[in-house]
Amino acid sequence: KGGRDQIGIGGRLASESAYRRLPLRVEDDSRTSILRKSTADDHKWPDLAKLVVALLLLWVSSAAAQTVTDGDTIKMDGTTYRLWGIDAPETKQDCADGWTAGKAASTYLYGLIRGHKVTCEAKDTDRYGRTVAICRADGRDLGADMVRAGMAWAFIRYSRDYVEQEAEAKAAGVGVHARQCEKAWEWRARVRGDK
Repeated sequence: KGGRDQIGIGGRLASESAYRRLPLRVEDDSRTSILRKSTADDHKWPDLAKLVVALLLLWVSSAAAQTVTDGDTIKMDGTTYRLWGIDAPETKQDCADGWTAGKAASTYLYGLIRGHKVTCEAKDTDRYGRTVAICRADGRDLGADMVRAGMAWAFIRYSRDYVEQEAEAKAAGVGVHARQCEKAWEWRARVRGDK
């Protein structure tokens, strides 16, 4: 038929030119024997599968290794990072209107890092031994996102980096700026006696 060899596949005829000239292989799945052409890609699948599994495990382990302590602190790979230039409500801090600001801030931060690659650039060490750092989730500045969403204040005592984001959040009336919330450093001073 036109000088081309024909190979039967699945009850249909296909031109051999559609396949590489590689040896035939018989696979037996105990129910039926299947005669099919092996391809050069057949031996690549185990390597590709191993790579995919390794990448998934790396992604899962990196996501699992990231935990939120509160709205401005994360733990990752054995290091505690305090987000640079922001101060979020403390975990047990509620606003005067009853809004659970501390829990909301922690939950929001968790949402920002969940399923994302987080990297931190150390800037300092605080009095509790935490690494103060600019942390990013897939390149997005977590501090800027927390302040812009009204889930933290710009901590101008240490940095003016997020003053603009705080002005945006105040203007939009979001998060702590939409409630009667005491600033985190004032709450700590009143409740714990921190200075």
